Amino acid sequence: MESEESILSTAAELGLALKEREEDLRLEELAARVNSLLVGQFDKLIAILYRMDVSDVKLKQLLKDHPGEDAGMIVAKLMVERQAQKIRSRAQF
Repeated sequence: MESEESILSTAAELGLALKEREEDLRLEELAARVNSLLVGQFDKLIAILYRMDVSDVKLKQLLKDHPGEDAGMIVAKLMVERQAQKIRSRAQF
């Protein structure tokens, strides 16, 4: 449930309406959107990451540690992870 909520929240941040699908397919859609932003609207992606409070230090390290992997997927997973942290934090208070 938390994972689904964090994926949907991340999709909303990216302006993406996800279809009813399995979690892996939704994550792939998020990664595709992130890749699109990386190529065509990098400033917009940076603004979204800043607004979501995604750690730029952690992002840089992940990208450095996984040079052969899909950058969009790495960023998407980090965004979903951050949204999950926010959801857990709100539930505590």
